[in-house]
Amino acid sequence: MELSWTLSVTAYWVFIVALSLFAYEAGGVAAVGVVGLIRVLPSVVAAPFAALLGDRYPRHRVLFLANVVRTALILAAAAVALLDVHVAAIYALTAFVGLMQSIFRPTQAALLPSLARSPEELTAANLVLTTIESVGVFLGPAVGGVMLAVTSTDAVFVASAIAFLFSALLLAGVRPEREPDRAPLKTGLLRESFAGFSTIARDSRLRLIVGLYGAQTLVAGALNVLLVVVALELLDMGEAGIGFLNSAVGVGGLLGGFIALALLSRNKLASDFAVGLVLWGLPIALIGIFPDPALALVLLGVVGVGVTLVDVAGLTLLQRAVPDEVMTRVFGVVQSVFVGTLGLGAIIAPLLIGLFDVRGALIASGSLLPALAVIFWRRLLAVDGDTLAPAELEFLRRLALFRPLPPATLDHLASVLIAVTATDGDEIIRQGESGDRFYAIAKGQVDVTSDGQHVATLGEGDYFGEIALLRDVPRTATVTAKGDVELYALERDEFLGAVTGHAESAEAADAVIATRLAGVRSGVASV
Repeated sequence: MELSWTLSVTAYWVFIVALSLFAYEAGGVAAVGVVGLIRVLPSVVAAPFAALLGDRYPRHRVLFLANVVRTALILAAAAVALLDVHVAAIYALTAFVGLMQSIFRPTQAALLPSLARSPEELTAANLVLTTIESVGVFLGPAVGGVMLAVTSTDAVFVASAIAFLFSALLLAGVRPEREPDRAPLKTGLLRESFAGFSTIARDSRLRLIVGLYGAQTLVAGALNVLLVVVALELLDMGEAGIGFLNSAVGVGGLLGGFIALALLSRNKLASDFAVGLVLWGLPIALIGIFPDPALALVLLGVVGVGVTLVDVAGLTLLQRAVPDEVMTRVFGVVQSVFVGTLGLGAIIAPLLIGLFDVRGALIASGSLLPALAVIFWRRLLAVDGDTLAPAELEFLRRLALFRPLPPATLDHLASVLIAVTATDGDEIIRQGESGDRFYAIAKGQVDVTSDGQHVATLGEGDYFGEIALLRDVPRTATVTAKGDVELYALERDEFLGAVTGHAESAEAADAVIATRLAGVRSGVASV
């Protein structure tokens, strides 16, 4: 996945550089602007709906096909450039390339949790992918520029297409061990297409993270414009200064990976997200207060650290909080918000300069994110408490029944576990009653009896109550506390939603049920 992403990011920017040159030669600066708009517009409009593909079909196949289609589209663009076909054909192909991008990124983000073997590995993988993207943003244009200097536009298009093809071939080897079967649409196609929006609207945690993410990209869009004016007018660094200032952000992003790794290992993702917002905005405001070229380069390096923290923490938080069945569509909404606010920020920046001059615009835009981090600090701390439950999470991961589940599902289950205590002789479940909960033993022991006969003693790490839930039958045994017992319980719907939604976990449950029902008949064990 990571090698494929390296090729994809580099190939994409090689294509963009060649496309920009082609547009400039065909229609000047205005044509470059049109191409830029066409390139991102599908992500704003189509991403939340195109992402339905990643929730309906195996995600690794969607990624593979997206890169195959991009290969074909860019080869077609090369043919158009070589044959000198009307420029409108390039514009149309560019729009479809943008559409593939709007499908690829949300699907990749949604697939990653099924590849990671633990929440810690998921965070680390997100950090690597974010770092790769930071490198690709610089490497791709550099490679494209060198190739354009020695070849032609159509040749660079072909090279980009070949890189996308190799990226697709790498993805062909990705085989998730536990990607769940995709259920048929529960409602109409239109309603399912809006499921990403409705999921975010219903969950205050998701609204908070996506909203703050949008604020960050709004400032990023403004900064893209402000850095040009800062280099030319405020700091008098000349045209080369534009590149130096942007490069400082990129270098900071790379160095920030090491800092992010240390911070994110604390497993306080929402808190780190807030710290990233402060590091994103405060240095921008300080440049407006202390306009010095050397200081500006250092401060923009700090911005790069903030970029890495926000991206990795925000992405991982969403992956661990969103239900798997709608994850791609939620990331489609995030993609739309990301691109839309980026463009909006670029529009707002000149207005801020007109109102407050360059220094005032820097202070105003840079102050936004630290202010939001302070305002929502307590809510972000609460998100850490709701989303991450380390002790409970570790307990669930030790249970064979839940071990195959993806990190996002385990996180959710850990957050809804109910602590239950019982003293010696307490009946926890009674034979013949309807089942409403699943139980797992954290400390102590319980006796299992069926038809008045003792058939088993269960201890720490054992569980019971699953047969009545999964088979929709009355309880098949009575379970009584043997001394003081501490348990964790899951309500019926939470348990069934997690276990039946993932094939490996369902198979593990079926195997346990078969053994226990056989035990009922032989008098060995039953729950």
